Amino acid sequence: MHIQTHHLGHGSNLVLEFPTARQGEAGLLKIVGGGRGCVFRSEGPAAGVWLPLRGRVQVNVGDTESILVPGELRVTEAGARIQAIGRGNALWVALLADAASWRQILRTQQAVPTPDPMLFPHRHAADRALRLKGVALARATANGALEAAANALIDSLVELQMPLAEIIARCPGRTYVQRRQVFLRLQRVRNYIAANCHLELDNAVLARMANYSPWHFIRAFRAAYRETPHAFVTDQRLLRARELLRRSPLAIAEIALASGFENRCAFSRLFRQRFGVPAGALRRQLEIRTRRRTHVDRAIPATSVSA
Repeated sequence: MHIQTHHLGHGSNLVLEFPTARQGEAGLLKIVGGGRGCVFRSEGPAAGVWLPLRGRVQVNVGDTESILVPGELRVTEAGARIQAIGRGNALWVALLADAASWRQILRTQQAVPTPDPMLFPHRHAADRALRLKGVALARATANGALEAAANALIDSLVELQMPLAEIIARCPGRTYVQRRQVFLRLQRVRNYIAANCHLELDNAVLARMANYSPWHFIRAFRAAYRETPHAFVTDQRLLRARELLRRSPLAIAEIALASGFENRCAFSRLFRQRFGVPAGALRRQLEIRTRRRTHVDRAIPATSVSA
């Protein structure tokens, strides 16, 4: 495996082409971003793995924009334009490669081989163990250590993606390849909803994104994810509201509006049903938990990453 490494510091800007598979050797691009305003752009169709270690990183793939925070890992599919921007005192690490390189890497990592292995676009939860693997990857510089750290992170990624096979199996289609194509179309819409749940989302518009009629879109979405698009939108809005409760000083009524709920009473009722407590009570609980986790969050920023 051939790995190129680049570090971005405060306010830096980097535009790169990604390495391609060459002479049977997979090519990976490792990017470590640190500091406010560091920007990475790739013009090639590379699929990527993005892991924030501190602060926030904005990841744009084509016209889809999302904000990642520690505790999340995002896989992006190959797109014509990729951009990552560090927000605040951010620290993040990413792995990018073309489809041929990812196929070669995943064939050696997957316990159960699949035809034409690939990364599936998805937002995964990243626990502390996974974040520490990201720290090890960000710090690794020697060839052997760098490849070992990359493989450790990819091993965890393969495990995270395994449950997606069940969703693919539920997608319409006679063959695995057909079902996978349906899944990718639905997943693009699902990721768009997750990033834009606070906006007004119409089933007809979402169906066009998946190249379906509204009826077939709702039917395929429900078959794959076992919930309707509307239910997923509502759940993502509630999750956004919970995140704002933890990170934002906004009043609860303002959080409801910023999360896409125009009716405060409906928001309060749905929030309590989803999380079991009123929004005000959960905010107080989250503040206590955040203070208790402070020593964990400080441990990762203290890790030095050589530029």
